[in-house]
Amino acid sequence: MSTPDPLIEVDRAISELRRGAIVRVHDGDASLLMLAAEALTPEHLGLLTRTGNSAPRLVVTGTRANVLGIDKTDRTACVVTHPQGLDLAAIEFLANPLAALMQRPDLSGLVLSDADPLARACVTLSKLSRLLPAALIVEGAGTPDILSVKASLIQDYMQNAAKALTLVSQARVPLENAENARVVAFRPRDGGIEHLAVMIGDVDTTKPVLVRLHSECFTGDLIGSLRCDCGNQLRGAIAEMSKAGSGILLYLAQEGRGIGLVNKLRAYQLQDSGFDTVDANLHLGFDSDERNYLPAAQMLRLLGVSRVKLMTNNPTKVAALAQHDIEVVERVPHIYPSNEHNDGYLRTKAAKSGHMFEF
Repeated sequence: MSTPDPLIEVDRAISELRRGAIVRVHDGDASLLMLAAEALTPEHLGLLTRTGNSAPRLVVTGTRANVLGIDKTDRTACVVTHPQGLDLAAIEFLANPLAALMQRPDLSGLVLSDADPLARACVTLSKLSRLLPAALIVEGAGTPDILSVKASLIQDYMQNAAKALTLVSQARVPLENAENARVVAFRPRDGGIEHLAVMIGDVDTTKPVLVRLHSECFTGDLIGSLRCDCGNQLRGAIAEMSKAGSGILLYLAQEGRGIGLVNKLRAYQLQDSGFDTVDANLHLGFDSDERNYLPAAQMLRLLGVSRVKLMTNNPTKVAALAQHDIEVVERVPHIYPSNEHNDGYLRTKAAKSGHMFEF
């Protein structure tokens, strides 16, 4: 029997987790059975309890534990237990910040401990699944019908997927502000998440290329949301590249700063209750920015680009490309006027994330 592709093994685990199934995460002889906390039902909890060899425990990110006020350490992730066991109400409150806006259950007696590598891998798998970064875990090997995945493959998935990107198709696509344009599609060899490059004009890769890294934004790019500046930046970048004669816009499948559309909408709900854009992500249990720019660097290499003039207000993007051996010879400011709906959002990005805006 042939060895499964590492990417496919993780992709299958993601599919299982998203449909509410138990997944076995293992490293050698040690293994945990996990369920996504947000998919938990009384039936799921009972099944996990019967299948495992220990009482169910909840693993959450250190960020989530910090904002809940139950932990003041800088742990990456922590395991939460209770001497009498965690009931569904406590699990939902601890894992889901929208539940946390409601009545707080009695959390006295909680016991917190460091998450070991297996437990941390469970949180990472939840993130890769675009679910809330929290999982219910028990010790045990499970049954033969439960899908297994190696912890190391989960932790290496983003890097492996980026390195596996290949150019799979391209076509001429005349655009409103750039008729000489084509779209190039990239996909990992396992058929995973696709990223796109919008090529404007005739790009000369022997010179620094005007480039924008644009993370997909359904709300801003497609339906014209005024809560962000993404739509303006997308269309504005294409217009500027056309005016300059050429350029490349990388359209990266990293919605909501890497947390996915559903979680971004959850963040919007939190923002409507008074949190800013950074704190909303933290209350969900994510980092303020979960994006990975290795896919962008790999796409540029496949396009023959090694030096860029980067259209961005975000210094993190400059540093990330440099880290992945793409030389940024110039940062090109990319600023558009704010409106009453996104002014606070932009000010927060400047104050907390270092974005280079002028107010």
